[in-house]
Amino acid sequence: MDEAQATPTRCGHVALIGAPNAGKSTLLNRLVGRKLAIVTPKPQTTRTRLLGIAIEGPTQIIYVDTPGIFAPRRRLDRAMVAAAWLGAEDADRTVFLVDAARGVDRDTRRIFDRLAERGRESILALNKIDLVRRDGLLGLVDTLSQEGRFDPVFMISGYTGDGVDDLKRYLAGALPRGPWLFPEDQLSDMPERVIAAELTREQVFLQLRDELPYGSTVETERWEDKNDGSARIEQVIFVQRPSQRAIVLGEGGQRIKGIGARARAELERMLERRVHLFLFVKVRENWVEDRERYTALGLDYDI
Repeated sequence: MDEAQATPTRCGHVALIGAPNAGKSTLLNRLVGRKLAIVTPKPQTTRTRLLGIAIEGPTQIIYVDTPGIFAPRRRLDRAMVAAAWLGAEDADRTVFLVDAARGVDRDTRRIFDRLAERGRESILALNKIDLVRRDGLLGLVDTLSQEGRFDPVFMISGYTGDGVDDLKRYLAGALPRGPWLFPEDQLSDMPERVIAAELTREQVFLQLRDELPYGSTVETERWEDKNDGSARIEQVIFVQRPSQRAIVLGEGGQRIKGIGARARAELERMLERRVHLFLFVKVRENWVEDRERYTALGLDYDI
């Protein structure tokens, strides 16, 4: 009997759910071993489901990074929260990520209640343990374990990597037996041009912070692979008002140059080749009510 026959393969989906800023995207990048999801301090940075694919022994683990779950107020909010719950419903296992430093806030409590209604057992992962004293962690574990159906419980830090390998090994053994769904070297189902747009949106958020409202987005309009191995990428940053366009451009175009320089560095790191990045800023009023944009993000406009 050869090794492949002696060790049957496993494959399945693992949804990462939690409140905004619980650290889902940071954890996904750590689990996959490469940056796929953008990470910023701004709540609701993740807008759609993103698959991250990792191999652990004979198991292919398909992680589903979902938008943070919170009380939705706008159409985009509702679509994002619906996408998060859909990711959890479709998954073989669900990891409920709780920010150990923040504890049980209103959004976390809302997720608890929804999980309890469904009666589905989830894996509990207390994240950001590097920011909390151990006695505080144990008290939080006791509180959460009494209130929900969680088995097992992990204490991790997506930022430092503490405990993440233990979580990954557990998941590898908990998923059902079956053939792998993706090639061994594939890391995500998201096209590179979409990931590239997200990397630029990350820099927009990081550099503008609260200066630019939530309603901005980035789209890759053109991608050309050059004969010398480099890539020419043209992207558009869409904002909702002319005043926001001025903020992104900055005085003398200095702000957009800084965004472009950092985004280009991230793109070159991802693609492992030289990138010529050209950014444009355009006004698209009320794009958050544009059905076509929701389709592009994989979100349900009518939710």
